[in-house]
Amino acid sequence: MLVDVKEAIGDREEGSTLRKITETLYKITRETDIIGWYREDSLIGVIGTEIGQASSAEIREKLSEKYRKGFLEALGAKKSSRIFVSFHFFPEEGENGDSADSANITLYPDLVRKETSRRLALGLKRAIDIVGSAFALLLLSPLFGLIALLIKATSKGPVLFRQERRGQYGKKFTVLKFRSMRTNCDSRIHQEYVGRFIAGQVRADGKNGEQPVFKIQKDPRVTWVGAILRKTSFDELPQFWNVLVGEMSLVGPRPPVEYEFKAYGMWHRRRVMEIKPGITGLWQVEGRSRIRFDDMVRLDLKYARVWSIWLDLKILFRTPAAVLSGDGAH
Repeated sequence: MLVDVKEAIGDREEGSTLRKITETLYKITRETDIIGWYREDSLIGVIGTEIGQASSAEIREKLSEKYRKGFLEALGAKKSSRIFVSFHFFPEEGENGDSADSANITLYPDLVRKETSRRLALGLKRAIDIVGSAFALLLLSPLFGLIALLIKATSKGPVLFRQERRGQYGKKFTVLKFRSMRTNCDSRIHQEYVGRFIAGQVRADGKNGEQPVFKIQKDPRVTWVGAILRKTSFDELPQFWNVLVGEMSLVGPRPPVEYEFKAYGMWHRRRVMEIKPGITGLWQVEGRSRIRFDDMVRLDLKYARVWSIWLDLKILFRTPAAVLSGDGAH
């Protein structure tokens, strides 16, 4: 909960008003709750560590009335009307109890501060994204045409595959790929596999001792053209358009599908919060699909923590070799 006291604190009575506000907060809150400045001298934060089984709507209604009465009694009608209380629930939920369409940035002030401090460098990153993606779309247009012809000639259905993914701050967007599967395939086979892979329940291949991979090996839904596209990562090429319009970056974490995002633990979700998703990243050049999920997340978090333009350029220069080797791609 955030309590905006900026307008309620007058110049003459700032100390006494603030004291009454904090006294009221301590009266109403529990010993397990945490009170402190969210933004010094203007915004007080209250963290409720245990809120029971009630719905967020019920909690909001009950606490709003409780705090309204408390501030009215302590400060009077005029000053209490200048205090604004807002509620923010973690983890965020959508209207039907599902994951929210995007994250509540208020709950992540550390990320907002980090982005503000990197504003100039992020502006340069965006400029590189625009120039790089536009150049790639123009340069690779003949290859795009050839791939489109092969897809249409070998299987029924559209050339492009559109899928909802989660971008930075969990914001939903539609990612583009060349279609590598037959149409009307059941996604449950991959959904179940991803859930087990994230939980660490997918075993390594006993024949050669290789690590389990993020994508299903020998997926029966994939066409022969699709298998080549996946092996070379050419199925990802349309994502240069996602980069051009600002939904993705050339370098960043892989954007998760919705059912993958729902299977994440809380610390896993940081990978989509920290920085904009990309076409390539640390995990692609340091193992691609052949890497444990938790290790992949750690690489994404490491990338976000030590990110720089030079790191992006280094990853971009290493990506062609990783793609040509085909190691870990499925």
